[in-house]
Amino acid sequence: MRDQAENLRMKMLESQGVLGRSIAIVSGKGGVGKSNFSTNFAINLSKLGKKVVVLDMDIGMGNVNILIGKTAQYNLKHYLFGEATLEQVMYEGPHELKYISGGSGMSSVMEWSKDMVEALFSAFEQLQKSFDYILFDMGAGATNWSLDLINSIDEIIVITTEEPTAITDAYSMMKYIHVRDPEKTVYLLCNRAYSKEEGQETLNRLDSTMKQFLKKEVIILGSLPEDPVVRKSVREQVPFSIAYPESHISKTLKEMVQQFVDRNQVEVHGYNKKNTFLSKLRGIFSKGSD
Repeated sequence: MRDQAENLRMKMLESQGVLGRSIAIVSGKGGVGKSNFSTNFAINLSKLGKKVVVLDMDIGMGNVNILIGKTAQYNLKHYLFGEATLEQVMYEGPHELKYISGGSGMSSVMEWSKDMVEALFSAFEQLQKSFDYILFDMGAGATNWSLDLINSIDEIIVITTEEPTAITDAYSMMKYIHVRDPEKTVYLLCNRAYSKEEGQETLNRLDSTMKQFLKKEVIILGSLPEDPVVRKSVREQVPFSIAYPESHISKTLKEMVQQFVDRNQVEVHGYNKKNTFLSKLRGIFSKGSD
């Protein structure tokens, strides 16, 4: 029954020209809780009835499957090399969330064969037709490949903490993104805030810096509190929004995701009518192969 419903859904999306929204979740440095946020953010979207897939693009360090207590026999590399189908590399997590591990071998576009490139486009096309949201959990920092991919994605969520190094690196990341695409929609989140006031102060400081030096408006997503249940949930390999739904961080994130969805409702006859994500990505790969 679910397969029939899914086929009907895909045909409807194709006929209406509505495609899933792509979102990159990035940070300027490691250790800010990016993958934990990505996983729980995706779960909360799923709880709202959204169809969500997470692509773990932290090459060689991917851990989304570990956070939800799953193992991934296949990853995106197996699909690109023709060693597994897209269905085989896609695993199901809580609340019908789907995830794909990036694996290794994704760092150098120049070494990709034409078949690998076409396989990637085919996968993204299928995902956009099947899901409401495609979340790219990017590795920390900036490489040419990750910046090119980020540049093609519809929206960006940048994560920082209150630490000065995290703030500086978050600004550098946003500057890289802005230089490549000044019109890119950028959300800003402060994770592991010791208080709501301190988290807001961090966000305001970055927001002011972006406006002053880059004339760029960012959207403040909010802050998530430092909460001991996060560390407990990682040890237990159960996402905190499932293991501890009444915790401070779980309730805060639930409200944040609801506000995000309310702010970004996709109109059937408007948003993403043109496949800008894939067209941008094709342009990047074309330049890489010249």
